[in-house]
Amino acid sequence: MQFQSIFKFFIIAVIAYAAYALLVFLLQRQIIYPGRYIKVHGGPPVGVVPIEVVSSMGRSEAWFMPPFNRRQNERLPLLIFFHGNGEVIDYLPEQAEGFRQMGMGVLLVEYPGFGRSTGNPTESSITEMAVTAYDAVLKRDEVDPERIVIFGRSLGGGAACALAARRQSAALILQSTFTSTRPFAHGFLVPGLLVRDLFDNGRVVAAYRQPILLFHGINDTTVPPEQSRELLRRAPRARLVEFPCGHNDFPPDWNEFYRIIAVFLKDAGVGRAAEPGDSGDERNGRGRLE
Repeated sequence: MQFQSIFKFFIIAVIAYAAYALLVFLLQRQIIYPGRYIKVHGGPPVGVVPIEVVSSMGRSEAWFMPPFNRRQNERLPLLIFFHGNGEVIDYLPEQAEGFRQMGMGVLLVEYPGFGRSTGNPTESSITEMAVTAYDAVLKRDEVDPERIVIFGRSLGGGAACALAARRQSAALILQSTFTSTRPFAHGFLVPGLLVRDLFDNGRVVAAYRQPILLFHGINDTTVPPEQSRELLRRAPRARLVEFPCGHNDFPPDWNEFYRIIAVFLKDAGVGRAAEPGDSGDERNGRGRLE
């Protein structure tokens, strides 16, 4: 009789866990892509050029921020920026000013289903959108196709690596990102095989032959710093810089953040001689130089 009770309890526990695992499997994209529920209003700031990106998944939005002090017919480096899963491109123009002060243009790319973009965010749709946006912006006269830098923050590291695996770039910068999304399944007590959008960054960096700069906060509990340390071990040409901060307060010092990037890009042969702040338009504020 006792054996039957134990067996019945075991069966109920198995059914309950299977139901829970199925629920996580079905809802995982709502968990991974919360930024799709952020409401946006208006359009890009003055001086920012909207670019419509049309793919088989629908119409996505990208904002092009031209480089400062461009001379006639001059082609300059471009940084393609992929944001985290709880953001939209509307949050980014002020932060991206530091890249423009290095003499670069910036392309802010929105994910399908986020902001004003149509479609649904998945690994496949985000990858297609990233490649389509890359191809579209390279048609602009301001962009030097030999000096493309791809930047990804958090989930954006997955989009950045997906693009780096499919299109030419001169350097890759990954901030607070992961080897793949599979380890996060363990936090939900389900096997990694249930992950639908893998974003296998570890595989991409292992095959990437251009310089890679990794950033991470040592107190990051959202994406543990061990993830970037593992990417460092796998990548043939990578450098890791860690800051004393977490995930959402990164970086603690924007000036130091951009100084490190400027040195990295100079060593990678990207950009002109300008250092951050040389544009003559020095402004204070979050993501800008003092």
